[in-house]
Amino acid sequence: MSDRYPQLQAFLDHLKYEKRYSRHTLISYQTDLEQFFAYLTSQFDAPPVETITAMYIRSWLAEMKEDELTSKSISRKISTLKSFFKYQLKTGLIKQTPMTVIIAPKLNKRLPVFVAEKDIDLLLTHVTFTDDWKGRTERLVLQLFYATGMRLSELISLKTSQLDTTQVKVLGKGNKERIIPVPAALVAELQQYIKERKPAETTIMNLFLTDKGKPLQPRYVYGFVRSYLAAVTTVQKKSPHILRHSFATHLMNNGADLNAVKELLGHSSLAATQVYTHNTIEKLKEVYKKAHPKA
Repeated sequence: MSDRYPQLQAFLDHLKYEKRYSRHTLISYQTDLEQFFAYLTSQFDAPPVETITAMYIRSWLAEMKEDELTSKSISRKISTLKSFFKYQLKTGLIKQTPMTVIIAPKLNKRLPVFVAEKDIDLLLTHVTFTDDWKGRTERLVLQLFYATGMRLSELISLKTSQLDTTQVKVLGKGNKERIIPVPAALVAELQQYIKERKPAETTIMNLFLTDKGKPLQPRYVYGFVRSYLAAVTTVQKKSPHILRHSFATHLMNNGADLNAVKELLGHSSLAATQVYTHNTIEKLKEVYKKAHPKA
């Protein structure tokens, strides 16, 4: 593949070293592009990048549709190709991108799943955690997830130096830094948590550590978050990202400014944040139905 399409590796290097995309994102881009070029190789004898037209792309999309790939997956692959050809424009390899006439399939809008405020309150004030390092770590992780709306990757990579007396500095996607306020009581607990580390652990930069003094791993966090959420809610999805959705939805439901929520979440586009306004509208409809005598 790299022999026939050296542009693929050059593009991935651009994403890795210049855009500084995460490993997970890079794998997604690489998978999509390798599938595309493998298709071109098998069906059209590997045409050079500069000769690829919309016809080739539509042919690939049609095959995926026949294979019953979801609209969401197809849209992601179209987005990958748009980025790839945009980079080829930038390098001067092509004069015009074939993606200008490619239309992504319509997606059914799904509202973000979130945990009700009363259930979050139940989780943080009534659920019992073990009175040891493990229990404290899990409780503080849950509290910080909900207090800040951080992504899982952001929280487990959080360093002690990023915590201030009133806020936390978060390094998000594309190494973009944002500042999120943290309740004073939670900051005090986190600072005490840091002070109580074992002497051998004081040189470790990560804020959260296991009872064995190791940085938290995603699988472990997924496990205990799912377990605790199962105790308070019946929502189907029980993951750290649901706490992020809950953070944003509850802010919107209580009158927070959309742009402020966008900054807190670290979204690059307001469109990504606007999905939470739909939950707010749904809540208003529910209130109206319950309260209005003619509803």
